[in-house]
Amino acid sequence: MLALVIAPLLCGCSEGSYAENEQTDQSQSQDTDAEVSSSIRILALGDSLTAGYGLDDLSLAFPARLEEELRASGHDVKVLDAGISGDTTAGGRSRLDWSLADSPDAVIVGLGGNDGLRAVDPDVTYDNLNAIVGRLTSEGLPVLLAGMQAPPNLGREYGDRFFGAYLRLAEEYDIVFYPFLLDGVAGEPSLNQADRIHPNPDGVNVMVEKLLPYAEQLVKRVKDTRSRETAS
Repeated sequence: MLALVIAPLLCGCSEGSYAENEQTDQSQSQDTDAEVSSSIRILALGDSLTAGYGLDDLSLAFPARLEEELRASGHDVKVLDAGISGDTTAGGRSRLDWSLADSPDAVIVGLGGNDGLRAVDPDVTYDNLNAIVGRLTSEGLPVLLAGMQAPPNLGREYGDRFFGAYLRLAEEYDIVFYPFLLDGVAGEPSLNQADRIHPNPDGVNVMVEKLLPYAEQLVKRVKDTRSRETAS
């Protein structure tokens, strides 16, 4: 009994102050949770171009740099890196369930580069992307589809069919469409690593700069959805 009386005296607080402290801690926790939930979570589903292949510091990779630029533009966002080097559209399709486990508010789909490098049938690329985009839109997630172009050595016919897969999806779904993820970077030695395929930090900056307006459209769609849900 004596110990129960002495304990509050030793810590310099009463039972009432214990309750007050607990309420304060709970309030601070709720404030933190509210701040986190208000942030827009964007999943970047991609391959080595998303994963930052060959970069020494992942803070220089596409997801981190896009997040930085969106925040600099006044958007409270978190860009989640779901890039796996070497991944194809089939790989992205197969791992979609666990990629969505992070509960994103929107998704950037940046797949297809490895399909082109492997000369995958463009109809197969379309089917995989269609399954991904269809699943995302059916769940009410705004989508930014970043297109890709096939290597020129595969010929014009293949290249037209390959890029046509992205154009079809852009026409069939109400999504944000950015035609070419490597616009301004592909074929520029100063913007690529020694393999001439993967962008160096300067190349990533160009990618982000050109895609940024489209990413802001994606963010706007999330905000519009939240506004409608709040009003209803």
